[in-house]
Amino acid sequence: MTTVLAACQSTQPAAKIAAAFDEKEAAYIHKQGETRIDGHAFVKTPNGTAKHAVGEPVRLIPATAYARERFEKLYGGKKFIPPGDYRQAESTDPAYVAAQRTTKADSNGRFSFDKVGPGTYYLSTQVVWKPEGAYQPQGGAVWELVTVTGKEDKPIKAIVNGL
Repeated sequence: MTTVLAACQSTQPAAKIAAAFDEKEAAYIHKQGETRIDGHAFVKTPNGTAKHAVGEPVRLIPATAYARERFEKLYGGKKFIPPGDYRQAESTDPAYVAAQRTTKADSNGRFSFDKVGPGTYYLSTQVVWKPEGAYQPQGGAVWELVTVTGKEDKPIKAIVNGL
């Protein structure tokens, strides 16, 4: 899910996802809709400075039973995890990866997904930076849940900051 975080040392054991990925349950990701999701991914440092997901991939993931279990086990019930707390999954179903849409956050951490069909989705990315002279990166992985009804008359605004 995240290459920078995956490369960091973690004391967490790999998570076993018991649910099987169901392509039919995730099929709504491939249905074109009229809704746009406009998002902003960032975290605030302890001194209040915002750090943005500059150039990071942002994933739109159908909230299937497999995805729900995966997010629960990898994030431990939180919407933000620092690099040292990140857990890997024992394995990832390739169909789960294929049932995602991906875009990149701009230099301000903003991103958009156009023509999103009705359904509930996870928005997932990472916000990491390495302070000058520091050995370890700071920040972490973040996610947010968003529901598209298909009746929206303007874009859905999504804040992905782990709060």
